[in-house]
Amino acid sequence: MRFVFIAPGYYPHIGGVEYVVKSIAERLVKLGHEIIVLAGEPHIEEPNEEEVNGVRVIRWPTWNPTGAYHIPRRINEFEKKLLVLARGADVIHIHSFHAVFTVLAGLKIGETRSYGKIVVTGHYHGGGHTAFRHLLWRFWRLKVKSLLGIADVIHCVSQSEKMRILKHYPEFEEKIVVIPNGVDEDVFTYKWRGQESNYMLYAGRIEKYKKLDEAIKLSKTMNLKLTIIGQGPYKENLMKTAEKLYPNGVEFKDFLPRSKYLETLANARYAINLSNKEAYSIFIAEALAIGTPAIVSPMIEKIYRNRDSPELHQHLTALSSLMCKLGLKILVDHSLNIKSWSQVVEEILQIIYQ
Repeated sequence: MRFVFIAPGYYPHIGGVEYVVKSIAERLVKLGHEIIVLAGEPHIEEPNEEEVNGVRVIRWPTWNPTGAYHIPRRINEFEKKLLVLARGADVIHIHSFHAVFTVLAGLKIGETRSYGKIVVTGHYHGGGHTAFRHLLWRFWRLKVKSLLGIADVIHCVSQSEKMRILKHYPEFEEKIVVIPNGVDEDVFTYKWRGQESNYMLYAGRIEKYKKLDEAIKLSKTMNLKLTIIGQGPYKENLMKTAEKLYPNGVEFKDFLPRSKYLETLANARYAINLSNKEAYSIFIAEALAIGTPAIVSPMIEKIYRNRDSPELHQHLTALSSLMCKLGLKILVDHSLNIKSWSQVVEEILQIIYQ
């Protein structure tokens, strides 16, 4: 089969959507399928193509003020390219409601029926992450509604994301299929060894909505250091906040080599993600697959609660009491319910694409 993925960005850019698209695309290539990824790229003036691990990647120039929006440039050429790609595709899979690039691409393709099945994965947070972006969503939801109208399948990565979509688009319930994201197979070779560790860990994009300010306060209360791995537009502000709230208690690191990152996660006392705007936290899924206890917001807890609700380990009882006072949740030992990307891609092939 011939698949066209449309995404706001692609590897080597690091982000949740980029990681998901790469994970699916490369495994489909290994299964013998032809994969094309059309991705936004803010650092080029003209479109270019390359092959990455068997995936044909077409990078299109975009305008990304403040690292957001992902607005396509050279719009006339962009639209022509979309129609060329769509004519030969068995499946067109559009990722992210939050990027102009992807939504406009889907709507343009929808103007003609010379394509195969259209699948959309929203990675939907429910709205914008600033007052201005939230205001823009009053208009943008109409565009997303039009995209959902032409979609054959709406893929949600959690029950929480499904409920968020139904809140704003209840008329599309019959199109929705829920298949959670996976983790790379190497995660299952690591086991938690951080029972006596002196730090908790966050890894991912550093955005204000991730509530890392609150994570800093909590780590100080618990007399643990906080290691933050990643990059993002809020990093500089967060570093200043950390120096004020918890001097010498927060360590910032850039994205690590894969094995080093997994070792750091396996050796952490806790993983932490207090965001309440996640479709699915792959970082927390990786922690749970390893066995590292995770401190999360009630919203993230709901993503995994539907899979299993084991009793907390005895040594976490006191911490559980503290979390209840703060309105947070602790997740432990969900590893048997986290699937590898190979398993997830098989499900997507059988249930969504075919």
